[in-house]
Parts: sequence; structure tokens; C-alpha cells
Amino acid sequence: MSTSTRPDPLQLVLGDEELLVERAVASVIGAVRAAAGPAGDDIPVSRLRAGDASAPELAELLSPSLFAEDRVVVLEAAAEAGKDAVALVQDAAADLPEGVVLVVLHSGAGRAKAMAGVLQKSGATVHQCAKLKAGERVDFVRGEFRTAGVRVSPEVIELVVEAVGSDLRELAAACSQLVADTGGKIDAGAVQRYYSGKAEVSGFDVADKAVTGDRRGAMEALRWAMHRGVAHVLLADALADAVHTIARVGSAGRGDPFRMASELGMPPWKIKKAQGQARGWDPASIGEALQVVAKLNADVKGQAADADYAVEWAVQRVASLHSGR
Repeated sequence: MSTSTRPDPLQLVLGDEELLVERAVASVIGAVRAAAGPAGDDIPVSRLRAGDASAPELAELLSPSLFAEDRVVVLEAAAEAGKDAVALVQDAAADLPEGVVLVVLHSGAGRAKAMAGVLQKSGATVHQCAKLKAGERVDFVRGEFRTAGVRVSPEVIELVVEAVGSDLRELAAACSQLVADTGGKIDAGAVQRYYSGKAEVSGFDVADKAVTGDRRGAMEALRWAMHRGVAHVLLADALADAVHTIARVGSAGRGDPFRMASELGMPPWKIKKAQGQARGWDPASIGEALQVVAKLNADVKGQAADADYAVEWAVQRVASLHSGR
């Protein structure tokens, strides 16, 4: 008999980060089957979209069975469910039949937005799967290495995020590949060897060249990134991050990067890099560069008629502001 703990009958997967959603659903199904012991592989899993399911279909899946057999029901796209489906799911969730584990996938928005709150009040176990912010991607990468049983330095984690970009699938794959190919002995050099050409694609090479005044190099890297299909918003984010980092490090004055790390909330290597870049900037030029990246942020999110032109202009302008060029 299995000693694994069976998951609570009501599970709410909240958010729309696909990789996290998939992992949450897989973990629930895996836990249900593990708790059932040798018979776990035979437990049926039904998946259906809330908007596509009729009330009778939902009622049949969520109704009690004669022998209370174990089963998992995964209800996808619950945020888009119709009024009748929402009522049925909420009623069933309040008193699920024995043996049923209901997994509701909800984006947190949509026309059935209120359902998420109702399910939480009904005692749902919540799996947070919202899109990750920049700082949270660092934690994600750290977690991927920890799960693989590998300890890496903060510099390695930052380099992976900068080199690979914001896509969680790519980040997870990069961590797995690095672990496999290095035997778990991962340093900054390994990341740079494996992803030396990737940084251009993520936009960080564009930003680094722009903030050091290398206008020609920045434009060449930008054209390559655009050719590879890098999203305008990622290019804008990389440029903004570089400018904001220089502004913060520059205003903090010269100092030991290791002592400044906790105050600025940055790894020492990033502070040291920004200190070198900051030599070509003064308060007036960095102030104008901050305005440029703020405008670019708005432009790539819909205000500009031509996003390609907006990014090109911003990169050239930032490069020209370095050392008053």
C-alpha cells in the first residue's frame, strides 16, 4: 500500500504561464497515481475546455460513481466558461464526490474571473502559475539547478537569464543542457561557451554596445536580433535595464561592488560592469537616456506606428548620448 499523500480533491491552477501550468497539472496527476499505489497507472484522467463542455458533460464527469473510483478531471480555460458551466463547477467544487480530484485551470482574468475567488473560498489548493517578472526568472533558474542537484553561483544564474531570455521553456532547457553537458560543474565560462551567440538574440548585446557608445556595433547586433525575430518588447527591456542599471550604479558613486551589492540589490559582477560603463555618462545624458527608454517602452506596447523604427531610433539615440557624442 502506498504511503504517498493523496492531493486535496479541489486544485486551482491559477495563472497563464504555460510551463508552470503544465508542471502543476502533472504534479497533481502524479500525486494522485502515487497515492493509489500499483493501481495508480489505471486512474483515468479527463481533460476538457470549460467553454467547449456542455452542462450535461460536466455533470456526468463530476457526479458520484457507484464505487467511488478514483479519477482526475482537468478543466481547462475556466476563465472563459459560460454562466451555466461556472455555476455547475462552483456547486460541484463545494462538495466533490468521493474519489474525484478536480483540477481547474484559470488564468485569473476573463469573463469568469470571479470563479477563482469562489474556488479558493471552497478550500482549493492553489498553484500560482502567473507570468514571471524579471527578478522572478532568476529565482526560477536557481530552482531549476537546485532541482537538478547542482549548486551554481549567482553570477551563473544571472548570465543564464541574460543569455537565454525570458521564455521559461528555453530557460529550463538551458539549465538541463548545462547540467548534462558539464556534469554539474557549471561556471560563468561554461555559460558563455554554450550561449555566446545567444546574447545577441536576447537583446543584451545590443544594449551593452549602445550604452558604451558603440553605435555601429549596436545597430549591427540590432539588425541580427530583428532578423532572428526577437520581440520588440524584449529589445526595449534589455536597453531599459542597461540604462537603469548605469543610472543606479552611477548615482551610488564609486565603491567596492561586493559591499554595494546588498544596497543596490545586484550581483557584484553586474555592478562592476556598470561602473565601467558609467564612465561615459553624466547626470544630464543619463537623464535623457532614461527618457528615451521610457518612451520606447510605450512605443513597443502600441503607441508607435512603426515599432522597428522606434527601437532603431532609441538604440541610436542612447549610443549617441554616451560621452556627449
